[in-house]
Amino acid sequence: MTNIFYVEYDAAHASNFVFDIPEGHNCWLLVVTHTPALFWVNGELKEYPAHNGVLYRPHQKIYYRACEEQYKNDWIRFESNESYVMETSLPFGVPFSLNDPEYCHKIFQLLVSEHSFQKDYKESSIDCLLRTLFNKLLESYFQEVITPQYYNLLTLRTAIYSNPSQDWAVPRMADSIRISPGYLQSIYKKTFGISCMDDVITSRIRQAKEYLLHGSLSIAEVSLRCGYNNVEHFCRQFKQITGFTPRKFHKQIEGASVERAAKT
Repeated sequence: MTNIFYVEYDAAHASNFVFDIPEGHNCWLLVVTHTPALFWVNGELKEYPAHNGVLYRPHQKIYYRACEEQYKNDWIRFESNESYVMETSLPFGVPFSLNDPEYCHKIFQLLVSEHSFQKDYKESSIDCLLRTLFNKLLESYFQEVITPQYYNLLTLRTAIYSNPSQDWAVPRMADSIRISPGYLQSIYKKTFGISCMDDVITSRIRQAKEYLLHGSLSIAEVSLRCGYNNVEHFCRQFKQITGFTPRKFHKQIEGASVERAAKT
């Protein structure tokens, strides 16, 4: 069971903000920063950049404060006997970089909504959201390196997969995050294990498969909707990725659906 005492997102404070609880809370505290801050860690005050998470267990010393004109964070005080909290591998009282701060921020927004109103499935919704948040925190904690450009690259990659049909030429992508095309190609592959243009192709073929599986569009219409002005080029790339032409892919899936329906 998990019970939230209070949760807040985008909590803003002035430059003189200090949070000092020597004996800690009698519950858990999770803080996610949007701005740089100073934290008391291992007997000394250390400065950490924006987009860090820090988990405090019950009765653990808590001390952090602003180090710029404004300090902003998301935070939650809660009690829980769930194993994903009680047996977590996250460090206590030591900030760690988040690999997807916007994702975590959205979960905090949803937690505020669920906590603020009496809804039929409030308890289970809060538990699901908090479990998901802890999963994202674990992903961040065990990620080896988060480079200075990581967040910009993540925003770019999310945009590519959200809108694969756009003109994702390398110069345009590089310009969107204000770096050179050559540098983009280098750090994108190093960060995600795939080149930026191969990622564009992957996102387009993924979308094309969805249209072919669950739509009635012609091959030419699918090609255009997925950002290809040349149908032959689309068919060639589709076969390179899937091993099938778009038409054969559609027929194979259609045949499998008919076979499953006949067996039921």
